[in-house]
Amino acid sequence: MRVNAAFQEDQFAFLVRRRLLFGTCGIALGALPHFALGAGKTPLRVVGTRFEGVYERQDDGGFSGLGVEVVRLLARRQERAVQFEMYPWRRAQQRVAVGLADVLVGPYKSAEREQTMRFSAQPLFQDQVAFYSRARGMLFWGGDYGALKGKRIVTLNGWSYGAAFTAAAADLNISVANNVENGLMMLVYGHVDLFASNRRDTDPVIRRMGLTDQLLPVAPLIDTQNAYFAFPKTAVGGELAGAFDRLLSELKSSGELRRMAARHLVSLP
Repeated sequence: MRVNAAFQEDQFAFLVRRRLLFGTCGIALGALPHFALGAGKTPLRVVGTRFEGVYERQDDGGFSGLGVEVVRLLARRQERAVQFEMYPWRRAQQRVAVGLADVLVGPYKSAEREQTMRFSAQPLFQDQVAFYSRARGMLFWGGDYGALKGKRIVTLNGWSYGAAFTAAAADLNISVANNVENGLMMLVYGHVDLFASNRRDTDPVIRRMGLTDQLLPVAPLIDTQNAYFAFPKTAVGGELAGAFDRLLSELKSSGELRRMAARHLVSLP
């Protein structure tokens, strides 16, 4: 039976408060007022799509990844429960933009997104964005978008590929896939010539699908992008952005963020 993720996170917050109250030996620590601090606080509503090592839902319905760990640390600090939700990427962004969620995990900054969402100042992780080609008949582009005119390129729905790609996109033959697996299969079967994605999300999928001899990333990179937390453009969103920035700064200074990132095989700026 799958366990409801929001319920599971409520239980996680309860167990954290219980541990603070009673310690590991069941002995009260004189912290009854501390337990009461979380009373009446609304859950932190967190959304995202499946990002390898950053935001993933497990078979039991629970969530894991670098972004999930950082969110849980902040929720613990604020004595709040967390409600994690998974959506297609474009829809996840929209929920934050209209205030139906408090936190979006892992977006890159773009001029378009900054019009509708507030971003943390501190980045969470960094990605290498690349084109993938079939190994047989490898297509090289040399960093020149003009060389790609007439080539069929598949991108991912709602993803941002950096300013240079955005500027060139109008002159390119671009189609859209809804997930990494679909984009890779379009490439395998010759429906497109190139697949644009990031290596963190794509390389593990290529290995799982047994395609390491068939598909390869093409040099040079499309871009190197920092990823952030994003929030609604409201007063509450501003307070959350400040809280996350303070936490990220502390985690970086202590070296803990680097240790967390290493556990999840995620790169930092």
